Amino acid sequence: MRGQTYVILTIVFGIIIAIFAVTNVESVEVNYFFWKRESPLILLILFSVLMGGLLTTVAGSVKYINLKRENKQLLQKIDQLTNELHDYKGEVPSHAVETKETTEQNNIDE
Repeated sequence: MRGQTYVILTIVFGIIIAIFAVTNVESVEVNYFFWKRESPLILLILFSVLMGGLLTTVAGSVKYINLKRENKQLLQKIDQLTNELHDYKGEVPSHAVETKETTEQNNIDE
């Protein structure tokens, strides 16, 4: 359902941008750093939206890759700790055991 919502919002947003761009077709003077140029406003609007989308995609991809890497490291840590636990032959060291009463007492102390 969440994916469908994103698709619908993307389509609506795209339609709004298209209508906005089509209503602004006159030429405007754009001042770049070292020169000036006349360009249709519709192209500037569409180019700006495209660049914003690309930058957002790149930023999201970097975050996704970092989260995936962190997830992989955490899964390896879980496997390592599970193997260490099995090395104790099912016996958990007394300092690692936390009872329900200990947890409740820690929550009260905080």
